[in-house]
Amino acid sequence: MSGTTVFKPKFWVPGDWNALFGFGTNILVNVLVLTGLLRFVLKMPDALVFGRILPALGLMLCLSTCYYAYLAWRLAKQTGRTNVCALPSGISVPHMFVVTFVVMLPIGIATKDPVQAWEAGLTWVFVQSFVLMAGGFIGPYVRKITPRAALLGSLAGISVTFISMSPAAQVFSTPIIGVVCFAIILANWFGGVKYFGGVPGGLVAIGVGTVIAWSSNLFGLGYGDLTFAKLGGSLANFGFSFPIPAVDHVFHGFKYIGIILVTAIPFGIYDLIEALDNVESASAAGDSFPTTRVLTADGVISLIGCLLGNPFINAVYIGHPGWKAMGGRMGYSAVTGISVLVLTWFGIIALMSALIPVVAILPILLYIGMLIGSQAFQESPHRHAPAVVLALLPQLAAWGKVQIDNALGAAGTSAHDIGMAKLAQVGVLYQGLEVLGGGATLAGIILGAITVFIIDRALEKAAAFALAGMILTFFGFIHGEAIGFASSLPVAISYGAVAAVLLACAKFAEFHPLPAEMHTAQEAD
Repeated sequence: MSGTTVFKPKFWVPGDWNALFGFGTNILVNVLVLTGLLRFVLKMPDALVFGRILPALGLMLCLSTCYYAYLAWRLAKQTGRTNVCALPSGISVPHMFVVTFVVMLPIGIATKDPVQAWEAGLTWVFVQSFVLMAGGFIGPYVRKITPRAALLGSLAGISVTFISMSPAAQVFSTPIIGVVCFAIILANWFGGVKYFGGVPGGLVAIGVGTVIAWSSNLFGLGYGDLTFAKLGGSLANFGFSFPIPAVDHVFHGFKYIGIILVTAIPFGIYDLIEALDNVESASAAGDSFPTTRVLTADGVISLIGCLLGNPFINAVYIGHPGWKAMGGRMGYSAVTGISVLVLTWFGIIALMSALIPVVAILPILLYIGMLIGSQAFQESPHRHAPAVVLALLPQLAAWGKVQIDNALGAAGTSAHDIGMAKLAQVGVLYQGLEVLGGGATLAGIILGAITVFIIDRALEKAAAFALAGMILTFFGFIHGEAIGFASSLPVAISYGAVAAVLLACAKFAEFHPLPAEMHTAQEAD
C-alpha cells in the first residue's frame, strides 16, 4: 500500500438502508410512546409537548446519533476498515417509564400542575447527566462491587409494576385492538415470525391497531378513541418549533430534589453500567469505541437536552452487532437522528399521534416490561433468583401504596385520615408498604446485594451492603419519605444489626458443604 494513500470511509453503503428502516422504526415507536405518556398519562398540554419537549428531544437525538456516526467514521479512518458500525443510541426506554411513573406522575398528581411535573423530570435528567459524565471514572468500580442480580432485580420491580400493570389493564380494557396488537408483537419479537418482507413487528402492530380503530368508527364502536375532529385538531400543531432554553425550569425542579435523588443517582449508575455493557458488546463484534468518550457523550448530550426542555435521558442502545450484521455502518445512525429532528421540529408527530390509537402502542410498553423483568433472571446466575425476587419487593410495595393513595384520594380521604389500625384490620398493611417502598430503587439494590452475597457465602460483603443500607436509611434515601436525619431510625438500626450478625457468622459460624453445582457455578463466575 502506498504511504500517500489516505483511506476515506464511506458515509453511506447499501446496508444502511436496512439498518435505517429497522433502527429508525424503533426510534419512531419510542417517540410515539413517550408522546402518549406525556399527553395521556401526565396530561401535559399540547403546547408544552409539541412546542417545548419534542423539539428539545429531537435535537438531543440528532446530536447523539450524529456523534456516534462520527465516532464510527473516526474509527474506520484510523483502522482502514470498511465494516465499522456506529453505536445505536436514543431515548433510554426503561428510564422513560421511570421518570414518567416514578418521578413526574406522583408530582403531577400531588400538585395538579403538569408544569411542575415537567420541571421535576428536567431536574431528574440534570442529576443523571452528571452521574453519567463522572461515570468514566467510577463505572468500572460500581460494576465490580454490585451484583447484577441486585441491579437488574430492582429494575425488574419497576418493569412489573410501574411499566407493565397500567398498559396491561388498558390492553384488556380494549382487547379487540390491544390483545390483537400484543399477539402480533409477541409473535415477531419473541417468536421470530417475519412480516411482509421484514417490516418490524412494532410497526405492523401499530398499523393493524390503527386500521381496526378507524374501521370501528364506521360502525359507531369507537375503539381507540380516534375522531376526525381530533385528527383535524392535530394540524394546529403543524409549524416550526425550535427548542429554547429551559434553565429556569430545571432549577425550579430542585424543590423536589429529595424525591429525585433516590432514583436519579441509582439509575444514572445503571445507565453507566448498561453503556459499559453495550460498548463491550460492540467491541466483541469488532468495533472498539473509547469508553470514556461514549459515557461522557451520553451525559453531555442528555444535559443539553434537559437544559432545552427534554425530561428524557439519552443512552447507548443494545443491539450494535445486529445492526452491523444487517449491513449498517455509520449513515443509518446520522440519518435516523436527522429524520427525528424534522418530525419533532415541524409538528408531524402530532399528526401521527392523532392517527394512531394509544392502545395500539401500549402492547409495546407491556413487551418492554416483560423483557426487562425476565432479563433479571436470565442474565443472573440461577442461584441468585431469590435475590432477584427480594429486590422486586420494594417496587411492589411502592406501587401498591400508590394505588391505595390514588383510590383513597378519589374518595376524598387518605390512609392517615382513616387510620393505620383500621386499614390493618382488613389486611391493608399500609405502614409496612410505606416503609418498604420508600426509595424503592435503592432499597431493592441493597436487599438484593445482601442476599446475593449471603447465597455466595461472602458474608463480609453482605455485611458491607447492610452497613450501606443502614447509612442510606438513616439519611432517608431508602425506607423513608424524604431525605433527612433518622427519619426511619428503627429500620436503620435493623440494618446495623444485620451487619453485626453477618460479620459474626463470617467469623464464628460453621457452614454446610456447598452443593456441587454451586461450586461449579462459583468457579465459572
